Amino acid sequence: MMLPLLAFAFGSLIVAAAAIAFLPNRAVAIDRRLEELTSPREGRSEEAKPRLRAFWGVVKRVGEKVPRSPKEMGSLRLRLTQAGFRREEAVTTFFGIRIMFALALFGLFSTSLIARPNIMMALGGLGFGYVLPGMVLARMAKRRAHRIRLSLADALDLLVVSVEAGLGLDQALSRVGVELAFAYPELSSELKLINLELRAGKPRAEALRNLADRTGVDDLSSLVTMLIQTDKFGTSVAQSLRVYSETLRTKRRQRAEEAAAKTGVKMVFPLVFCIFPAIWVVTIGPAAIKFITVLFPLIENTK
Repeated sequence: MMLPLLAFAFGSLIVAAAAIAFLPNRAVAIDRRLEELTSPREGRSEEAKPRLRAFWGVVKRVGEKVPRSPKEMGSLRLRLTQAGFRREEAVTTFFGIRIMFALALFGLFSTSLIARPNIMMALGGLGFGYVLPGMVLARMAKRRAHRIRLSLADALDLLVVSVEAGLGLDQALSRVGVELAFAYPELSSELKLINLELRAGKPRAEALRNLADRTGVDDLSSLVTMLIQTDKFGTSVAQSLRVYSETLRTKRRQRAEEAAAKTGVKMVFPLVFCIFPAIWVVTIGPAAIKFITVLFPLIENTK
């Protein structure tokens, strides 16, 4: 009886000693945490991730060796901008990721790690690895455009309030960008970028058109067109924004009704292929088993 208790006590002492030996002192941990909070974030990230920086350096060097056409560069840079990647090395990094991912899948399928080596499967993996980063990028751009589209109604309400309070359009856009930084960071960053372009001396119409091109949202393109026409013809900006806000809410309600109407059609396939077979097995299965057990002896007796 005493042996299990002694074993338990001995194990508990070992665990406690290991915890005391390996866990850092509380004062030391607090000092380290304060140092992390007060030190610059850029320097800390560079010191903590040297391998990651080396990896991205290899990816960029691979991407620089890829031949590319100006037309492809323009469309790809626009898609990267719509997905939220605005840095100069974004295109080079994307090409490097595409090439390295394609080569990785080719090497994976051409060796015996998964199955028997097959040249057709390896070529298929090469093509899939080359196409997949573009598909992922398009998906990211679509999701970002959807988030901006959902945030546009609240941004318009704040913009109407700011303009009616006496702010100009440029100051109102800057104020709305600051207010939406927490709730809608994507739209906030775009509005802040407009403010930077206007401060740099770019015309307002050009800055607004760049906003529509960077986001790829049709509702935002319509808003930009309306603001440019309002500025050109000298009409009331507040009244135009209020009318467009009501139109936008009507379009959102119509989209929601359209999505609700499509729900019945989309539920057909899960019902037919996933739910109905299980229901048939539960309801008809016992009767079918009983029918077979009763009918087959009668057939054999008649023979």
